[in-house]
Amino acid sequence: MNNTKKKLLYTQEEMLRINKETLARRGVKVSEIAEIAYRQQSKYTEGVSLELCVQSVERILSFRDIFHHVQLASEIDRLAEEKLFKGPIQDILYEDLGLFGIDELMGIDVAGNYGTIGVTNFGEIDVNKQGIVSFLNEEGKKEGKCHTFLDDIVGSIAAAASTRVAQIMSEETAHESDAYEKTTIYDYIEK
Repeated sequence: MNNTKKKLLYTQEEMLRINKETLARRGVKVSEIAEIAYRQQSKYTEGVSLELCVQSVERILSFRDIFHHVQLASEIDRLAEEKLFKGPIQDILYEDLGLFGIDELMGIDVAGNYGTIGVTNFGEIDVNKQGIVSFLNEEGKKEGKCHTFLDDIVGSIAAAASTRVAQIMSEETAHESDAYEKTTIYDYIEK
């Protein structure tokens, strides 16, 4: 009898490392995801840096829910490439049927970690495919390749990173404002 305990929980550092390795095996770099976040957010916010976008992507890749999404999405696509699914789902996944939608649902779930704006940002990225998302979408149409889930997961990570950057930049702007006055709960208690 094998008493080896399987590891099910990982630290944030481990999840980030494993996610980066998984994405790299599927042809995706953190910097490519960050470029999409940068392009999206720099349209609306002055002073956005690519470095902040990379930090945001890496932070998001260290979250447990995102870890599970990246790992599952990558594995589903790999299994579809190897034609290991049975029945109609094999062709639906392999051909990335437009009416399937569960891949977008996973993307919405990832982007939803950053609220309605995260989801809206994902919608824009999903419709206007650019950068690595466009590449994955086109590559996935080639024989032997399947990126049905990966293009949406990558787009949703970019959307979440874009939203995170906007939140950070807005917070910094709020602190710089002359109108900003730091208050605590005690400032509202009647004396």
